[in-house]
Amino acid sequence: MLATRSILKTVAQNPSVLRNAIATPAFGVRHFNASRMAQAQCADSESELLRQQRKVRPVSPHLTIYQPQITAVLSGLHRITGVAIGGAFYLGALTYLAAPAFGATIDTTSIIASAAAAPVALKVIAKATLATPFVFHSLNGVRHLVWDAGKCLDIKSVYTTGYAVLAGTAVGTAYLTFM
Repeated sequence: MLATRSILKTVAQNPSVLRNAIATPAFGVRHFNASRMAQAQCADSESELLRQQRKVRPVSPHLTIYQPQITAVLSGLHRITGVAIGGAFYLGALTYLAAPAFGATIDTTSIIASAAAAPVALKVIAKATLATPFVFHSLNGVRHLVWDAGKCLDIKSVYTTGYAVLAGTAVGTAYLTFM
């Protein structure tokens, strides 16, 4: 302990001591420079050895060893629903813009007429499919804004707000689906 302190004190007072000790090799150490051909052969044999080892090496369990937690699941779902909503918005906008170039007419009246002619079961499924990611992403976004304000950051509150988001998603989806 005392020796460590004295070494640290010496290095702190004169940092060049450490730099010089690292930069200069120890006495008696020989340097070996192989030819380019020897280096290439060594690299090839090393690569082959590594390939053989990788074939028998066990695969890392990654996420399969962890028990799913609501925090991780909701975080992943928040990202997925955000990408899905954004992608659907852009795809719809591009379809609306590109339709006249392909001879299709997509306007409000044709969309309303198509929706009115659809069977009730298809309407319910379509509304639920659109409402679920929208409601979940909105409520979970509010949850994140609450966290950004520094509120509800303890474990119990994080889990409580997570379950509240799931319950709110179920209620909001049902409301928007059957309204």
